Amino acid sequence: MSTATLTPTSAPARPADDTRIGLRAGLRHLGALTRRNLMRIKADPESMLDALLVPIIMILLFVYVFGGAMASNQHEYMQYMVPGLLGTTGLNLAMALGTGLNTDFQTGVMDRFRTLPIARSAVLLSKMIAETLRAMVAFAVLIGFSMILGMDIKGGPLNLLAAVGLSLVFGASLMWVSMLLGMSLRSAQAVQGMSMLVMMPLQFGSSIFANPSTMPGWLQAFTKHNPLSALADACRALINDQPVGNSVVTVLIWAAAITAVTAPLAVARFRKRT
Repeated sequence: MSTATLTPTSAPARPADDTRIGLRAGLRHLGALTRRNLMRIKADPESMLDALLVPIIMILLFVYVFGGAMASNQHEYMQYMVPGLLGTTGLNLAMALGTGLNTDFQTGVMDRFRTLPIARSAVLLSKMIAETLRAMVAFAVLIGFSMILGMDIKGGPLNLLAAVGLSLVFGASLMWVSMLLGMSLRSAQAVQGMSMLVMMPLQFGSSIFANPSTMPGWLQAFTKHNPLSALADACRALINDQPVGNSVVTVLIWAAAITAVTAPLAVARFRKRT
């Protein structure tokens, strides 16, 4: 009787551990995946509609519908409200990232990445870079359109860049929250619903659209500790050339704290799912 020789079947390749991949290779993976994400946007231009149209709609809606009631004139309200929209625009785009990440898991894109020897961190960081570039486009549309309508950049270009940079830093911290939701919830619809539950209180319970002094006492307490209020106040002070006080430091502390808590959780969740 002949004895059959058993040969072990090869197991599917697993993504290489980040600690085994050098810096140069990791940067190459990051660049390739970022290019992939940008090519997806190029192939699907409709995915940029929220970045291009939402800032315009927000300005027209709030300035011309509520501007007369919120301030003595619409131009004054524009100077108050538009700088705060930098924060809420970054929030909206950051929260959309979780939906896209959840869809990648549902459609099998992450299964394909699982078989490739790439750094796990490059997958998440490339999505953050692509979303940051989308946010920069949205900020350019927001500022450009508001200037056409008559908003003054009293603080000059350097203060404007500082306001945009501060909004990007805070938005990047919220991207970790969004990605954690995208990997923790089962469907894209659930991610969208949870994102709305996060965004609505933060946006409208802040100083973005109205002065907190006009709100009831219990809401003022929430608004005072809302990080979006600090971001709106900082951007408003920078663009209108006013003293920033502690608002910039407050935003940076919030961004660092959110990142410190949610980034390790998001990375751990990603490792578990891949």
